[in-house]
Amino acid sequence: MKALKKLNVNKVAAAIEADAGQALPGLRESLAEAKAGLAGRAHTPEQIVERRRGRPAGSVAMVTKEPVKLRLDPDVLAALRATGDGWQTRINDMLRASLSLAGRLP
Repeated sequence: MKALKKLNVNKVAAAIEADAGQALPGLRESLAEAKAGLAGRAHTPEQIVERRRGRPAGSVAMVTKEPVKLRLDPDVLAALRATGDGWQTRINDMLRASLSLAGRLP
């Protein structure tokens, strides 16, 4: 902890961001918290019991998706992947919309 007391937050943040090649939101605040001793605080047994493993109750949808193997044409797959993260969810949404239009889903 003594080493953190002498920490120059701006200098360290600038070095980290230079290495990353981009600005990192919240970095200076996190370094300031670590310097103040707020990071890695000890917790009481009651706090540990309260903070159970896994996701909080109610945060996970009750309906889960089923994994399937699906064959797609290379150009179709490339176009879908090119839309970025979440492309598999968008496929699901497209299929749902198509089935709804065809009257096969409510």
